[in-house]
Amino acid sequence: MSSSQDKNLPATERKLQKTRQDGQAARSRDLSHLAILGVGALALLLLAPHFVEWLQRALQHSLRFDAATVRTPGAMLERLQPLVLLGVAGSAAFAALTSFAALVAGVGAGGLVFSLKPISPQFNRLNPLKGAANLFSKQQLANVAKMVLMTAILATVAWHFMGNGIESMAQLVLQPSPVALRHVGEWIVSGMALLLLVVFLFAVVDVPLQAFFFKSRLKMSHEEVKQEHKESDGNPQLKGRMRQKAREIADGMSIAAVPKADFVLMNPTHYAVALRYDEAAMGAPQVISKGTDLLAFKIREVAQAHGVPVLQSPMLARALYAHAELEQPIPQQLYTAVAQVLAYVYRLKAAMRGEGRMPLEQPDPQVPPELDPHSPQAQRPSPRRRAPRPTSD
Repeated sequence: MSSSQDKNLPATERKLQKTRQDGQAARSRDLSHLAILGVGALALLLLAPHFVEWLQRALQHSLRFDAATVRTPGAMLERLQPLVLLGVAGSAAFAALTSFAALVAGVGAGGLVFSLKPISPQFNRLNPLKGAANLFSKQQLANVAKMVLMTAILATVAWHFMGNGIESMAQLVLQPSPVALRHVGEWIVSGMALLLLVVFLFAVVDVPLQAFFFKSRLKMSHEEVKQEHKESDGNPQLKGRMRQKAREIADGMSIAAVPKADFVLMNPTHYAVALRYDEAAMGAPQVISKGTDLLAFKIREVAQAHGVPVLQSPMLARALYAHAELEQPIPQQLYTAVAQVLAYVYRLKAAMRGEGRMPLEQPDPQVPPELDPHSPQAQRPSPRRRAPRPTSD
């Protein structure tokens, strides 16, 4: 039975992300070698004839002498400058191509990682014991075995290729120079293609092998995973304070919307629901604030302070609190009940402005029993909504 410290669990996404931020990723040296050798050989094959031609012309120009040149030997240094510049430009172009190939190969193997941490001073790397342990790791032993095998195969291929072609190459001395040079070039290109094929086969194996070693090195134990989850979730007390703060902010925003309401329904003490209806912008009335207990009292106080009518309708208040979402149209089953209350509020406001008679009595709208959370026929509230606390009202 393995202990909790056995690292047999795959690395989490968080650890993989942190590893990439530290500048670590799976890299294949064989893929980089293939890219450098392949691009370098292709560059020589395509650009070498032109480069040699330019070099030949510059050399012919530099080696032309006359009486004035003989009298001023120092002018030879000026003649050599074009040759030097041409050589430097060719070498820089070749270095740029091979460097770009190595960069592309590295990105292709492990992705693009930008971090300065790998080149920053780290004195823990100077520990000789840790360095000696790395020399005998599974990854290092596999890399050494792979390099020995690849060297043996490359040497075998090169030996057989040169042994089969050395006789024909020796006979080229009897051929005219252009023909002999063309055959020598084709022979070298064929040999390079065979060697690149061997490196390519090893790179195909090395890329997934290095990815496997990289993920194996990042494996985690059960304790590490638990600790990471704890750090990700955060301190329970801190999370509780954050949730409390979020509730306070939400309650504050809900209270701030009360002055915009057309009326407030209560139940009569434990529930409060503020509704608003704009005929031009809304298809149906909306609940813009709701709360229970202390928040319900606060909604009533704010409404009274701003002259918003506060009405008593226990069943309708409970139904709206349980089934209406903030800033959303009320359920269709409550349209008729809310319309009755809204009509009463309009007549009440008109009478207070002196534009009509005072309504006789507040309506008692009928609410479907299944929408009242205190009714035995009430449906179970949606998990997304907060179930109201049972009261004796």
